[in-house]
Amino acid sequence: MSSALTLVAPSFRPPLDPDFRPAVLANRTFRREAREAGAAVPLVIALERSDGAVSRFDTLAFAADHPRAAANLLYAERLVKFLLWARGGWKVTIGGPAGIVDHIRRVYAPGGPRAFDYQFMGETVYQQPFTVVACAAEDAPPARETGQSLGRHLDGCRIGFDLGASDLKVSAVIDGQPVWSDEIVWEPVEQTDPTYHYERIVAALRLAQSKLPRLDAIGGSSAGVYVDNRPMVASLFRGIPANRYDEIRSMFLRIRDEFGVPLEVINDGDVTALAGAMSLDDDGVLGIAMGSSEAVGYVNRGGAVTGWLNELAFAPVDYSPSAPVDEWSGDRGVGSLYFSQQCVFRLAPKVGIDLPGGPDVTKAEKLKHVQGFLETGHEGAVKIWQTIGVYLGYGLAHYAEFYDLNHVLILGRVTSGTGGALVLDGARAVLAAGFPELANRVNIQLPDEKSRRVGQSIAAASLPATQNRRK
Repeated sequence: MSSALTLVAPSFRPPLDPDFRPAVLANRTFRREAREAGAAVPLVIALERSDGAVSRFDTLAFAADHPRAAANLLYAERLVKFLLWARGGWKVTIGGPAGIVDHIRRVYAPGGPRAFDYQFMGETVYQQPFTVVACAAEDAPPARETGQSLGRHLDGCRIGFDLGASDLKVSAVIDGQPVWSDEIVWEPVEQTDPTYHYERIVAALRLAQSKLPRLDAIGGSSAGVYVDNRPMVASLFRGIPANRYDEIRSMFLRIRDEFGVPLEVINDGDVTALAGAMSLDDDGVLGIAMGSSEAVGYVNRGGAVTGWLNELAFAPVDYSPSAPVDEWSGDRGVGSLYFSQQCVFRLAPKVGIDLPGGPDVTKAEKLKHVQGFLETGHEGAVKIWQTIGVYLGYGLAHYAEFYDLNHVLILGRVTSGTGGALVLDGARAVLAAGFPELANRVNIQLPDEKSRRVGQSIAAASLPATQNRRK
């Protein structure tokens, strides 16, 4: 990465990562330097998603004729990268100093460093050619957010479901109270025929329907990228050949028509955030699940699920040129390598903890192996979770520049046992010392019994408004 952007060493050093250079510190320093030089000019980045929805981010940069203008390129590119994975978009409109748009076009292009993002955001998710457009800052498109007020609809007889890799959870709910639930074993990942998925999901819904006097609405959650109830990318369906994937994209629309009631399916991270918001009886909730990867969901201050991607596993949090590289996207310093079991596996060798090998050893077993050292007070294992805590503190300060937050819920298997408290304490210490306004405003917590009282299935079932509510 270019040295033109000032990379700031954090005052709280992660015990196992002295080279960590938080994105939030680099970005804040860049803006301060531009203002102090008297060379700050507007920089606007607008991202268009489906149906004309537009997210807009206003910031500043050095004037094009300033000697530090070269720093604009990395600053803007990292912002574009973060915004693409936080908000989503196939069209990026940039209004600002000369040179930035040409740089983004070179980087986000077939064969460019961000070719993965170019393909994913363009043809894969939004089914449009990925496009970068230049304009004057004053001509940048206004925001046009289309957040849906999904959830909190507890009236009537509903079905909630959650699609997992090994089981399909389904519940029958009457006026917000579950009256029946089941976990149905299935094997979606290996299947190559989309008929399998359709028939298994419909059978589960019919079973739940049989437990209700009538059916008013269906709501569901699943890992993956969902756009207008269509699974555009989802690991559950990765066995489906490309020439039949349209049957998966239309699957929930066909299920809605078959049952004849309102149906909504969204990313499971957003349903987790919704469940948290319902339990807390508040809004502005960011949920971060640290599991096999980093899964994030968000409910805004208006109580809406936004339609944003919130795939922060691919969003950068570390600008260090020696930051670890994500195997899938090829990018450095992205969230999945800091807020998931991937981080534990990366740091364990640094403290002399060897991970168990063999083809039959699962990643969950590897994590439990390292957590076993933690629970015995192993000094190196403690440093792993302390390092994650520092990462999280700076990561949340970065996230808060893009998300309007009241609450952050930290969950997932990485936070189980002693590790959760270490992560939480580390993050709070970073925020209290370096970002006191944020520390005073945002409540960071692990799920307690109160947070768990609204389950995933009830939150999912509450997604659609019923026909009566729509009248």
